[in-house]
Amino acid sequence: MPTQSIKKSALIKICILGAGAIGQLIYHQLAEQSQSQLSFISRDAFSSVQSLHFTTLDEQIINRKAALIGQADYQTHLSQIDLLIVCVKAYQVSDALKPILPLLSTSTHILLLHNGMGPHLEVISLLKGRGLSLGTTSQGALKLDKWQVKQTGSGLTQLGSSQVLTQLPQLPVPLKQLLLTAIPHSNWYSEILPLLWQKLAVNLAINPLTAIFNCPNGELAADKYNQVIADAVSELVGVAKHDGIELDLDVLLQRVYQVIELTANNFSSMHQDVQHQRKTEIDAINGFVLQRAAVHQLKVPVNQSLLQQIKQIEAKYE
Repeated sequence: MPTQSIKKSALIKICILGAGAIGQLIYHQLAEQSQSQLSFISRDAFSSVQSLHFTTLDEQIINRKAALIGQADYQTHLSQIDLLIVCVKAYQVSDALKPILPLLSTSTHILLLHNGMGPHLEVISLLKGRGLSLGTTSQGALKLDKWQVKQTGSGLTQLGSSQVLTQLPQLPVPLKQLLLTAIPHSNWYSEILPLLWQKLAVNLAINPLTAIFNCPNGELAADKYNQVIADAVSELVGVAKHDGIELDLDVLLQRVYQVIELTANNFSSMHQDVQHQRKTEIDAINGFVLQRAAVHQLKVPVNQSLLQQIKQIEAKYE
């Protein structure tokens, strides 16, 4: 499999696309590493320098300056990037990448770090030989203001490649080492897709139900939700098997209920999206199961029902 290399003497240039809570959290974690040069991609016309404010888990407040790369400087700056980390919502990935990809060097590596699944299948054909890695994080971060983020939970970060992507260049070792050093509790996997399916099982059970019933995660431990959770996850296991991913239903259900217990007082991201009348990531969560089920001509009625109920809620936004 092809592998790209980067110059050892130069600073590693990393750009983040998506300055939401997770994007800013990753920025601050990477900023602790002196061998990297960081920036955000901005939709503004011109580049600027922005003050960032970060509150750590132990309530320390850290202030930093970040370079925002404006559209006038895309041509020059984006061609120099070693790693582009994409932290936008799943449904935004393709549209956000399309105008940027042609400006990147063919040696730029791209890391998708978002909830849900599906965008990697959409962007493969657009990469033109560039490398692609996938990741998921359960770190908690809360956006207090546009450029003010507080870390609310440690969590695991899982990064890796996939057999689906073996024809593409792999992440250079210096970049891999930098990410694993900078991001606490992070690990690299040679086959990431099974882990993404496992994370999807948790999200597809918790996210839509908390949004539909307007409740914190912990309420889903009630008996009345047992059957729908079991059925939704069981459908996912069947679809994953047809995609060549073997998952254990009992283990997945244990994990779902463990997350429900550990985050009992939390409100899921989809619950928050619905409460603020924002577009949800349902298409990349339960919707991804429907997409893959259609490919294999499988029926997934519970996931279809959950998706339809969220779509009905979204349709009623004012």
